[in-house]
Amino acid sequence: MAHLLVIGGGIGGLATALLATRRGHTAELFERDTRAPGTALDRDFFGWRRPTVPQASQPHALLGAARNLLRDELPDVHQEMLRLGARERHELDWFEVRPPARPGDEDLVMLQARRIVLESALATALRAEAGAVVRHGEPVTGLTTASRAGGGPAAVDPAEGDPAGDDPVAGIRVTGVTTGAGRYEGDLVVDAGGRRGGIERRLGAVGCRPPVVERHRTGLAYFCRWYRLPAGTDEGPRRPWAVTGGAFAGCAVFPADNRVFAVTLFVHTADTTRSALRDPAVFERAARSFPPGEAWLALGAEPLSGVLATASLDNRWSALVDERGPVVSGLVPVGDSITHTNPTLGQGTSLALWAARRVARTAHRDPASERYAVEHHTWAVRTLKPWFDFQVVADAAIGERFATRAGRTGTAREVAALFDCALEDPEVMRARARVRHLAQPPEQAYADPEIRARVARWLAARPEYAPNAVGPDREEWEKLTAG
Repeated sequence: MAHLLVIGGGIGGLATALLATRRGHTAELFERDTRAPGTALDRDFFGWRRPTVPQASQPHALLGAARNLLRDELPDVHQEMLRLGARERHELDWFEVRPPARPGDEDLVMLQARRIVLESALATALRAEAGAVVRHGEPVTGLTTASRAGGGPAAVDPAEGDPAGDDPVAGIRVTGVTTGAGRYEGDLVVDAGGRRGGIERRLGAVGCRPPVVERHRTGLAYFCRWYRLPAGTDEGPRRPWAVTGGAFAGCAVFPADNRVFAVTLFVHTADTTRSALRDPAVFERAARSFPPGEAWLALGAEPLSGVLATASLDNRWSALVDERGPVVSGLVPVGDSITHTNPTLGQGTSLALWAARRVARTAHRDPASERYAVEHHTWAVRTLKPWFDFQVVADAAIGERFATRAGRTGTAREVAALFDCALEDPEVMRARARVRHLAQPPEQAYADPEIRARVARWLAARPEYAPNAVGPDREEWEKLTAG
């Protein structure tokens, strides 16, 4: 069995440590923050300042892929989330009567909860594991590596530089980490520090070549506000609640736990009305101009936050293997350290849990070897990269549409028709749901001849169909966001 050193105590780090100890490994987790998530959900969610995790206060979609992993691998975490107030929603419950069940339908269930609910459940489970040590308030400052001369480990702190010089060499093996409290050695270091974790700097400090990074800017800005449904109102509208959008802006509602939900507006970063959406009154006027926003806000919900903005988002893929082989051995990434995806499709948590499970299942296979590093990379390219690429294509289409402030025709009309047809046709909805919950890639689900025929018939019956027609026109939007 292996001893894992996990950098970062977010979802990816907590899940890696927990899944690994459940398989007989031991784990030490190093987290910059001085405290762990607790069960006082509102206090932690709205009052805990987490500058290195800005996405923590944004809505999260726990897709079927994430829910199924928790159900199958960590049933106690799944049950704890439900106990804390998470709700489950089957994708086919969109319809008044759920269509007859088919094999695989049981996987199309979303867990509706704030991120803090999952973090709290993971942290509670990890505290009970004898094989886990969690070091809060002890951030990793550097890496230790095997001596190039074979004389034992060398500790290098990024602040001190690389004593061996500036020429990157191949074959560097990480053997542990350093913190302000000392040095820790292990069989495998797992980077779950995310895109802001500084792993590129630490690898450079020990002489490694830089990771291979692929980055795509999305051009989208998000504005979110949290609300709670009135007492006695346990559920919001069955529909509409999903993402809707016009030619230049969109709206989504994210039902969560304990009657809490978020309304999110998204526009292009170059949109001149963007700054006005920070005003709560302007935000609500704009949100009510879309069917989901109006349906939920009309219930008399209580605001729980101001308007939370986030922008400068990108889709980022980072690889520790290049054409020369592994950049490093003895260290592998999970979560946002491999792939950070824009939240429009809600894939991030699922991909992080997949990577955590993979590390836990394989950590006994000589994890310090170059072969292990290559196999982890190969798995990530095969399993995670297709969903990253799907996100890039989806965001490019949204960004282009919003930037031009006009809906596109041709292929864009057919794609939009598929999603709109799904709201009326259970078979098309099932195909859409299998993609949405990462159960089947889009090139398979949407290429099915029956699905294509159903969408074609739907379009033929609506010759005047125009995509992206939901919500206000530009003139109305300008008035809504003025003053």
